[in-house]
Amino acid sequence: MGFKALCFGLLCVSFLSYIYTPMPDNIEETWKVMALDAVAKTCNLVATLCDAIGLMKYEDVLVIFTSVHFTKPVSDENITVIDTDVSDIPVRLYLPKRKSERKRPAVIFIHGGAFVLGSYKISAYDDLNRRTANKLDAVVVGIDYRLAPKHPFPAALEDCVQVTKFFLQDKVLTKYRVDPSRICIMGDSSGGALAATVTQLLQNDPNFKDKIKALALMYPGLQLLDTLLPSHQEYQHGPILTRKMVIKLVCLYVTEDKVLPQAALRNEHMPTESRHLFKFVNWSHLLPEKYKKNHVYIEPVLGKLNVSYPELVDSRLSPLLVNDSQLQSLPLTYIVTCEHDLLRDDSLIYISRLRNVGVKVTHEHIEKGIHGALSFTRAPVFLNLGLKIRDKYINWLEENL
Repeated sequence: MGFKALCFGLLCVSFLSYIYTPMPDNIEETWKVMALDAVAKTCNLVATLCDAIGLMKYEDVLVIFTSVHFTKPVSDENITVIDTDVSDIPVRLYLPKRKSERKRPAVIFIHGGAFVLGSYKISAYDDLNRRTANKLDAVVVGIDYRLAPKHPFPAALEDCVQVTKFFLQDKVLTKYRVDPSRICIMGDSSGGALAATVTQLLQNDPNFKDKIKALALMYPGLQLLDTLLPSHQEYQHGPILTRKMVIKLVCLYVTEDKVLPQAALRNEHMPTESRHLFKFVNWSHLLPEKYKKNHVYIEPVLGKLNVSYPELVDSRLSPLLVNDSQLQSLPLTYIVTCEHDLLRDDSLIYISRLRNVGVKVTHEHIEKGIHGALSFTRAPVFLNLGLKIRDKYINWLEENL
């Protein structure tokens, strides 16, 4: 009996040590963040164990956890909410009920989830889009693009481009009384990468150039070339999002081959012919000095993989890989970064490059922020940080769209 109790105690201690991550000193609502971080790591552990014993795939377990927070298309006194589709791609529309003499602005919303998880149905996203529609008297379109690994790159992007182009048609804008000069594309995390890429592609398409007035990105991940930026090292264990977890999930958008995430963890995943692309993500030149700290730039090891993944050098996967001439055509851009976020430096590099080519950028850096804060704005657990970011974003839209 005593031996069993000892084993159980050791198991509990091991589990607690696995899920415990010390929190930075200046994080807001520390205990809430610690609890959320513990839940995230527990879900990751359960998914890893299920995958290891062959019970269920890692990503399928996480999909089950995230789907708990899905909502139905429920209308209220101010907004009509409709689930429909565009060429079999699910979309959710938020349509203001109040009559308006002038045409309305519109926001195209692309959810995050590392290209593997998520949906516009998640309660926090539903709340965000409903509030945006109501506060701005705007039409909001949420896109449920196809998810990896069942639908690898570029499926998610193709869906987002297709829905956006459909919505930008004159007859569709007229149907919903949308002002064609007041349209924004918004995305968070991996949805931010999709939003940036969609906008970059449209700006280089003569049929759609200048049809997007604004681009809004919430703590986006914008490149897969270098997996050891300073923020990747500083926050490799979280909070919330860990380096191992994000690499494992994002690599599923490229391939289910386990060789790629293992190589990416060592920063040895890029081919030799990609060397010329590193000037676009070289943090030693593009990162503001305060974020370099004592880190020393070491170029990733190239050509170690025997397998070739052409997606890794495709700017449609990593929007930071486009040249400056493509970036300079981007519209007014709003970017939120969070200090305690392993994806922080992707955005800071993007901001530097955008400003260097004359794009007007509004940058909100949240010193006490963590990745995914916008996902925690609804019960049972919400963060004041998430509410602040949500309100800052909506206020910016109100002033600029």
